[in-house]
Amino acid sequence: MSITPDDHNMALPGQGLDYGRMPGHWLLAQMGKRVLRPGGLELTRAMLATLDIQASDAVVEFAPGLGLTAHAALGRNPASYTAVERDENAARQVRRYLNDNAPNRQCLVGRAESTGLPDDAATVVFGEAMLSMQTAAHKAAIVAEAARLLKPGGRYGIHELCLLPEDLAESRKSEISRALSASIHVGARPLTPGEWSALLEGHGFTVATPVTAPMHLLEPGRFIRDEGLGRSLRFAWRIATRPAARRRILAMRAVFRAYAEHIGGIAIVGVKKAEI
Repeated sequence: MSITPDDHNMALPGQGLDYGRMPGHWLLAQMGKRVLRPGGLELTRAMLATLDIQASDAVVEFAPGLGLTAHAALGRNPASYTAVERDENAARQVRRYLNDNAPNRQCLVGRAESTGLPDDAATVVFGEAMLSMQTAAHKAAIVAEAARLLKPGGRYGIHELCLLPEDLAESRKSEISRALSASIHVGARPLTPGEWSALLEGHGFTVATPVTAPMHLLEPGRFIRDEGLGRSLRFAWRIATRPAARRRILAMRAVFRAYAEHIGGIAIVGVKKAEI
């Protein structure tokens, strides 16, 4: 099952906003792109493989967006699945997946740092492309919420933007964050692989070796692998006939290319330590 902006005339997040002001990820969704994660399907699949969702698992997903990863997680038939999505339009999209599946599936409108779900409610928690946009304090609050929700031994997966190499100068980090934020119209505060690992470890997780991939979200080869040829051609047609959208997307790609050696995608899974 796939989602496009034209499916059943469902409103996508960002609907009605000017292309010049719309957050970059929702602009791409409006043009028909489904895979909005920095490492593409490759890193999403790597994260899911390490999470190893089983029929006995209670799964919570933060910020499912258009629900593509939700659909993959549900394909593993967990005992329960709960999404927490801040945007009502995005939540409606995810609920379309849930309607096709068994009970014990829900998508709540809420915030990842304060879900309202009970302690130890989950054995798997994951979120993609959302921590990168948060301040340090907000990152910490979201990771702390994941730790609170998980039973000891539970798994927490993230798929985010990362900065490379590990010893990248602070001035360069700030420059890249400013350039990304100006381009995508959302605050971008990615971390190095070591900093991402330290964030999880600081909240009681034992971290597996991270997996990284280039930030090729808008490069033709990755685009076709993620979206397929037909959807890629439809995307190209849409931006060809919408000059304002095309200017924004080309400007985003220019920033990604300008800093290609320093930005990438990263997937990390941490296991919550048993309480002593």
